[in-house]
Amino acid sequence: MHCASLGEFEQGRPVLQKINETYPEVTIVLTFFSPSGYEIVKNNKDFKHVFYLPIDSKIHANKWMDILKPTLVLWVKYEYWHYYLLEIKERNIPLLMVSGIYRSNQVFFKWYGSFYQNMLKCFTHFFVQNDESKKHLQKIIQADKITVTGDTRCDRVINIAENFTEIPGIAAFCKDAKVIVAGSTWEDDEAEWTHFVRQYPEVKFIIAPHEIDEENLAEVKKEFGGVFYSEWLKNSVQPIKGAQVTSDDEQLNCLVIDNIGMLSRLYHYATITYVGGGFADDGLHNILEAAVYGKPVIFGPEYDKNFEAEEMIDCSGAISIENAIQLEEVVNRLLGNEEELLSRSDAAKNYVYKNAGATEKILLFIRKNNLL
Repeated sequence: MHCASLGEFEQGRPVLQKINETYPEVTIVLTFFSPSGYEIVKNNKDFKHVFYLPIDSKIHANKWMDILKPTLVLWVKYEYWHYYLLEIKERNIPLLMVSGIYRSNQVFFKWYGSFYQNMLKCFTHFFVQNDESKKHLQKIIQADKITVTGDTRCDRVINIAENFTEIPGIAAFCKDAKVIVAGSTWEDDEAEWTHFVRQYPEVKFIIAPHEIDEENLAEVKKEFGGVFYSEWLKNSVQPIKGAQVTSDDEQLNCLVIDNIGMLSRLYHYATITYVGGGFADDGLHNILEAAVYGKPVIFGPEYDKNFEAEEMIDCSGAISIENAIQLEEVVNRLLGNEEELLSRSDAAKNYVYKNAGATEKILLFIRKNNLL
């Protein structure tokens, strides 16, 4: 399985886990382009063979396939490597696209897109996230090679939520207060929250910045005050079950998460969630891992690449805001209106569960066609 980065790995992971369960004799090899995926997953005890994919060239692709001799190749969402895809096709190795997403403005559908269209024609079958993707893709690929399955991330976040384990110290920080969890935030996201956090100290605020280098964390802490999670755990809470906050810490209303790996469980503690990336060109981060807990999701205006954001807005599980004033109005309205809060919470959770099942559909295809 090839994944561009960590986000794509999280999409492919449910499929790999099902393959592990169904075909325990199969050896799984994972490749990455981005260090953000490789550096985290290389230490994952469930996957023993994790590598960077050697740079795309005919020589590398040929040599890599000679070494691996794969029975099946899975490609997650996007990132098309020309020579590798051609080599896989020439060797008649089944090649499946997992959780593909296609939009009309992509290069495949331009008059000058023949080079990229040829890469798409290397795939044996496409499992795409929505009907719109299939509509665009079948301009190039015959319809019987495309299956709409939904997003495998829904299966992943459901699995995390249904196997939830407590994070030491978080419940003690939150106590009985209203809680906002802001995840994967960038500087533009954080700027929208500074006034609210200072103005409403009775609301607990947990922020997990996307960048956790020392310099950025120091800036976030300076902007919001509060305490780093590592400091909180060490100084204010004994990291054992049933630990209590010391009296000096009762007025703390901001916790800055200074590690990676907790965010998908942090949303469990929220009353309202905020997901970052919606004020940047790179786009919105994963809103499904917040919604699965039955929490309304707020994000910025840049979400056109995230069809699930549009659909969740339509079903009332999410709200997009343009600025800090609008953000404050929305948060205060939700915190003051229990009926709307519950309604939007239910809508968010229902959306995720309604779109579950992509993993099983992919595994059914693999079994039916004896690909493993």
